[in-house]
Amino acid sequence: MIDFFYQYGLFGLFIAGFLSGSIFPFNSEAVLSLLIYSGFDVVSSLIAATAGNTLGGISIYYLGYLGKMEWIEKYAKVKKEKIQAILPKLEKFGAVAATLSFVPIIGDIVILALGFFRISPVLTIFFMIIGKVARYLAVIGLMKTVM
Repeated sequence: MIDFFYQYGLFGLFIAGFLSGSIFPFNSEAVLSLLIYSGFDVVSSLIAATAGNTLGGISIYYLGYLGKMEWIEKYAKVKKEKIQAILPKLEKFGAVAATLSFVPIIGDIVILALGFFRISPVLTIFFMIIGKVARYLAVIGLMKTVM
C-alpha cells in the first residue's frame, strides 16, 4: 500500500499525511521515510506531510466542532466519557494541547475535544502544526542518523 503513495510522490505523501491525521489509521512516516530515502527534497517532503496531516487534524477538529456526540462516537470511535475526562486539562492548557496531535489515538481525542469545546480554531491549528512538524522532524532526524 505504501508503494501506491510512493508512486505519486509528494502528492501521495500529502494524501498519506491526510489519512494519518484524520480518523483513518495510516502510517505517513513510512511514506515520508521512503520518499526522502529515494532522494526527494527534505523540505518539500516535510511541507507535504505536514500540510496533509494538518488538514486531516482539522477534519477531526471540525467533527468535534459540529458537536453531535453520536457522530463522534460513530465515526471517530471515541466515547463521550473520554472527551469529558480531558476537559479539565483542556481548560488548563487550551489550544496548546494541540501540540499533542502527533501522538497516536490520544492526539485525535485531544483535537476532537478541542473542537467539541470550541477552543479557538486558529490557535488550535497553529499548535497542531507545531506538534506535527516536530514529529516529522524527529522522523527525518532519526532517518539521517540511520542513513
